Amino acid sequence: MPTSMLFRSTVFALALGGAALSAQAAETVHVEVQGGRSYTEDHGANAAFVEAVFAPHRIGDSRFDWSPDLSLGWIDGRDVDRYRGKRYGLDDRIALFAAGARFHYGDQGDWYRPLFFSFQGAAIDGRTRALSSGYQFVSTLGWQGRHVSFQLRHISNGGLHKPNGGETMALVGIGFDL
Repeated sequence: MPTSMLFRSTVFALALGGAALSAQAAETVHVEVQGGRSYTEDHGANAAFVEAVFAPHRIGDSRFDWSPDLSLGWIDGRDVDRYRGKRYGLDDRIALFAAGARFHYGDQGDWYRPLFFSFQGAAIDGRTRALSSGYQFVSTLGWQGRHVSFQLRHISNGGLHKPNGGETMALVGIGFDL
């Protein structure tokens, strides 16, 4: 990534994160450290994330709510012979910053309340056959307990830039409230 693009992405990420943190300063923040395996084209790599989920906000009179959701992530590279030396290989390590919302349904105490879906936009540093553009979309389906979470996550640019294999991962998280 060119230095100017990296600088702009960093400034944007810090501004967005600062705005979210200041808006939620008086409320609880749930922080998770997540790790697992990510796959693209049947090739696995380690992945790690730190995610901050802020206080929920009810959507009108519905039983749905949303929480601001910020993530910093890392996906290791892979050495695959057939892509070695090509413009888009799989060997780059990917760093990303993502911001979006986590959605829950139901009231506290409902058995399905810990289930969630989140959607985030992401800026990345690095390029691979799986993640070939600086912008990506992050979709996560998971279960969040008080201190443990399980998640299935997919990161892709939605076909806006080719190649676009995407990364699909299974993550386990350890969380705590600040």
